[in-house]
Amino acid sequence: MGCVNRKDLGLLALRAAVGGVLFAHGTQKLFGWFGGGGLEGTAQGMEKMGFKPGGQSALAAGLGEAGGGAMLIAGLATPAAGAIVAGTMAGAIAVHFPHGFFVTKGGYEYPALLGACGLALGIAGAGCYSLDAATGRRLDQPWIGVAAFAASAAGAVSVVSKRQRVVKEAAAAAAATMASEPE
Repeated sequence: MGCVNRKDLGLLALRAAVGGVLFAHGTQKLFGWFGGGGLEGTAQGMEKMGFKPGGQSALAAGLGEAGGGAMLIAGLATPAAGAIVAGTMAGAIAVHFPHGFFVTKGGYEYPALLGACGLALGIAGAGCYSLDAATGRRLDQPWIGVAAFAASAAGAVSVVSKRQRVVKEAAAAAAATMASEPE
């Protein structure tokens, strides 16, 4: 029987679903596939959301989603893939957080779920039906997970903090402009 078991089939299904969604969203950002804006359109959107510079932010978000998603689908370096996904989704959560939890109000429910799935897969591993298993788990080591999640967390804190400063400065500038306009 070897590797045929429910747990590994469940991990494969979860990796394929979460990784597929992320890959699709990332390719929207990078290439304009599936009705996306491509790098140029995504860069403009990122600038409006307070991620500056927009081009670098669009590239990072696209690569995090498409690359992390592809790695999850393949089950390759799963601790790093999970960290990439969780870190990338932290930026999306920051954008949606002011709107509350539910996606129906523009909230952070959806990116939080994707990030939590990435986190869980990074911790649990890819299972037997994966490139990690096929390569003897060379890239699925506990130390890789710890290092990847530490780097991802540090990167997410840096990006989200910078965005918060940009948004706060833009709000202050808009308030100053409103205050100086004659009634």
